[in-house]
Amino acid sequence: MKTLYLSIPLLLIMFAGFFLGERNSDHYQFALDTIKLEKPFTESPVLSAGESLKAMKIEPGFSIQIVAEEPLVNSPVSVLFDKKGRIWVVEMENYMPDTVGTGEDQPTGKVVILSDRNGDGRMDHRQVFLDSLVLPRAICLIENGLLLAESPKLWYYEIQNDKPVKRTLVDPEYAEGGNVEHQPNGLFRAIDNWIYNAKSSKRYRKVGDKWLIERTHFRGQWGISQDDQGRLFYNNNSENLQGDFFSPGLGASNDNQQRLRGFSENIIKNNRVYPIRPTPGVNRGYMKDILDDSLRLVNFTAACGPVIFNSILFGKEYYGNAFVAEPSANLIKRNIISEKGYQVAGRQAYTEREFLASTDERFRPVNLNVGPDGALYIVDMYRGIIQHKTYLTPYLKNQIKARNLTEPLSFGRIYKIVPAGKKVRSQTLPSARAQLLPLLNHSNGWVRNQVQQILVDSKNKSLESTLRTMLHNRVKTQSAIHALWTMEGLGVLRKTDVLPLLNEKNWTLRAQALSVSPSVINKENYREFLGKFNRMLSSNDTLSAPYLAFLAGKIHTFNPAAARSLLISVSKKYPDNIFIADAVISNLKNQEAGFYDELKADTSHAISRQLKKVMDDLKKKSAGSPDLSKEYPKGLALYRSVCQTCHGPEGNGITGLAPPLNGSDWVKGDKSRLAKVVLYGLSGPITVSSKLYKAPEISGEMPGIAANSNFSDEEITQVLNYIRNAWTNKADKITKEELAGIRLKYKGRQQAFTEEELK
Repeated sequence: MKTLYLSIPLLLIMFAGFFLGERNSDHYQFALDTIKLEKPFTESPVLSAGESLKAMKIEPGFSIQIVAEEPLVNSPVSVLFDKKGRIWVVEMENYMPDTVGTGEDQPTGKVVILSDRNGDGRMDHRQVFLDSLVLPRAICLIENGLLLAESPKLWYYEIQNDKPVKRTLVDPEYAEGGNVEHQPNGLFRAIDNWIYNAKSSKRYRKVGDKWLIERTHFRGQWGISQDDQGRLFYNNNSENLQGDFFSPGLGASNDNQQRLRGFSENIIKNNRVYPIRPTPGVNRGYMKDILDDSLRLVNFTAACGPVIFNSILFGKEYYGNAFVAEPSANLIKRNIISEKGYQVAGRQAYTEREFLASTDERFRPVNLNVGPDGALYIVDMYRGIIQHKTYLTPYLKNQIKARNLTEPLSFGRIYKIVPAGKKVRSQTLPSARAQLLPLLNHSNGWVRNQVQQILVDSKNKSLESTLRTMLHNRVKTQSAIHALWTMEGLGVLRKTDVLPLLNEKNWTLRAQALSVSPSVINKENYREFLGKFNRMLSSNDTLSAPYLAFLAGKIHTFNPAAARSLLISVSKKYPDNIFIADAVISNLKNQEAGFYDELKADTSHAISRQLKKVMDDLKKKSAGSPDLSKEYPKGLALYRSVCQTCHGPEGNGITGLAPPLNGSDWVKGDKSRLAKVVLYGLSGPITVSSKLYKAPEISGEMPGIAANSNFSDEEITQVLNYIRNAWTNKADKITKEELAGIRLKYKGRQQAFTEEELK
């Protein structure tokens, strides 16, 4: 029998329900339960890096080393390594200084360069590259400069002698709308030479002095990574790992499709976590099934910073594993990834334990990286508060007060994990281009990717012949892949490099050839590619079929009739493959109905069902929605900052996050019911327009905003009326007086509603 210990702050939590006017007995019982903490956890002292290290429990056979700590680093949220092995750190110093975010908009953020001058593996020098930034969130090194995301803008800084000398605006609307938790981030430079983001549907590429901005698939929430084939992986806060089955540049051309299979797939379906300390300090810890009987978090609630570990330092059984951070539970999870054909799946590596977990409540791993030495690097923001004020519940505010989690505000650490007793060294990158080329076959993925980027940035086309020789050495698959994309980045890739690869028995190389084809298909050679695609289709190359459907869009540029014929052929040959069906439809923007009639397929087939769904969604779109920005300006602003990040700019929902608002009976129906949901939240599952939505298709719960003093009743009333009359919705208005009446009736409520309650 465990002894229970009480502290005065925790006793106050017990009575918080009464002070807030709470009448719900479940809330009161949970308030009692939250004081059942073992003595070591009734307080959360601020620990030094060395002390925090001792609080960590890691998989046997590994050790954790301090790479940097305060005052060398402060509130880090993202890092990357340059070709010299230095660490560039994004510091978000003013994130949530207290529970109301006082001073969060002050320009205290920085980008700093950390160096290890004595070569002992620990950073010992700090240089501020940029300061006076407001909540910076991501960086990317490219050519002689640095991309910086400082919401809402994306800037490019040219660099001379490690100092910024010129600033260029790349995208004024990089992070339009949303709040700190829900804005684009990542700036991940992928193997296909494009820069991708989490929580975004944009990708970027520098061509000469110009920046290309293209539409891509909307992905993830915080953090993004890739595997050796260049497939992207990410997650949202309640899902362990999501990812793509196909090359990231394919299939994003039809915005009539609300869901395209093969992208944003749920890779790990098990979202269970295993903290080694009670974790009552999570935003909805008062709700049933959020915490277990020992007050430990049950499932992910702040999943972030995933990395595909493409280093052999840990041994072959760890290569290609996905590691995911969970700062709310003070742990890092290991997942094992497998693939079958073009599909990717995975499972948790352990049951009832984690790769790394800590009893230090302020240990907040927010990003993970593979370093130049092949080690796994951990970015620890080391904060008490990690929930943004937009969604902060009274319950969590009490938890923060009970253990003084507003402190510290100037700490931060970077750790690395290495095999116990093993000395590791960073790979030194030579300056000579010829000496770099063999490193495209290095066993550490960071080295391979870095070398590719250096070669592309050099714009040195004299490397073409050597790269082509590497491409033809198909035995070394990984170096052939990097040679292929390096040539693409240098602009020296030819049809004669790609067409032979389409005959490869090695599926990995064949898939890369298909993925790179859009870069080389042109007016002069498209017939050769089209002929090859048709032969691949006739030869029953099932794995290539989705790619052939995606690539029809490129053929369409030069011969629409031939592209249409290819799509018809693919559809008829594989009518029940949903991945192929969605790939076909990705080329048919505003032509779905005509293709449906032309196909004349059995309506039970996947291709027909998917077409019909898109056609039905199009019918729901309003022909001429009224301009509500003038009538509800505050409502539109609130929608963009809070709601849009999960429900989408057109209210059509986002897979993995939230169901649609457009056409929803929850929105157009009982206005008091909608007001309750917005004020106090809704816990899933939920049925919208006869369709059941539940995790992992959506997040488990929509948080309410009743407790957020930043939002006035005028703003909340406007956002309710905005969504009730936007898009295809049309419903009567709710007044501020009606909203106030609902607030009074449910004064003090913390728990989210369920569908059953609201019925």
